[in-house]
Amino acid sequence: MLTILQKEFNAFLNSPVAYVVLGVFLIATGLFVWVFPDSSVLDYGYADLQTLFNLAPWIFLFLIPALTMRTFAEEKKAGTIELLLTRPLTDGQIIGGKYLACLLLALLALVPTLLYYYSVYQLGSPEGNIDSAATVGSYLGLALLAAVFAAIGVLASALTRDQIIAFLVAVVGCFLVYSGFDSLASVLQGSSAYYVSQLGIAAHYRDLSKGLVDSRDLVYFFSVVAVALQATRLALRSRNW
Repeated sequence: MLTILQKEFNAFLNSPVAYVVLGVFLIATGLFVWVFPDSSVLDYGYADLQTLFNLAPWIFLFLIPALTMRTFAEEKKAGTIELLLTRPLTDGQIIGGKYLACLLLALLALVPTLLYYYSVYQLGSPEGNIDSAATVGSYLGLALLAAVFAAIGVLASALTRDQIIAFLVAVVGCFLVYSGFDSLASVLQGSSAYYVSQLGIAAHYRDLSKGLVDSRDLVYFFSVVAVALQATRLALRSRNW
């Protein structure tokens, strides 16, 4: 699995896709956090990074599927999937290596944004006047969100040989899991609205953004990842049906 992870990660770094994804993410977040007056931290008056944490999930919604769309679809189109599957590797090792490579690259995009935290920390009045617990929780939420989106993207890529279709399916799937349940809950009333909202990512992400690291939220994210990766495994096994 580690060999596949290294191969896939190096393949990303040797292609323009990775640099386009990282560049778009950093430019978009930088403009909204520091430049645009309606969302700039400098004009907002409060020492926090809420703009970043509200915007990043929507950018990830498109950028992570762009990373994952080639994982299996490209192998199928090039005819190398049969060669890969005949190697002395389990389906779990193949899926795990490709999935972790995509996730690692997505997490790499978050590393430069730590400079935003340092800047706000220094600019605060007094210095350090920022809710560090909420910031750490938000970064954890973004990392888990990226893990879920990457798992959905790998699943979408395993279902088709066309990268564009894999991208579109992944975007729709990520949107439904992130915002679809919240939208459905908004038209419901009573306890049913609460339970429906808990099926989506947004509610759990908001809890983590407050600095509340609840085991139920962690279990939710890991469960969604496990289900998506297991579905990917079934999709690969379907070749034998």
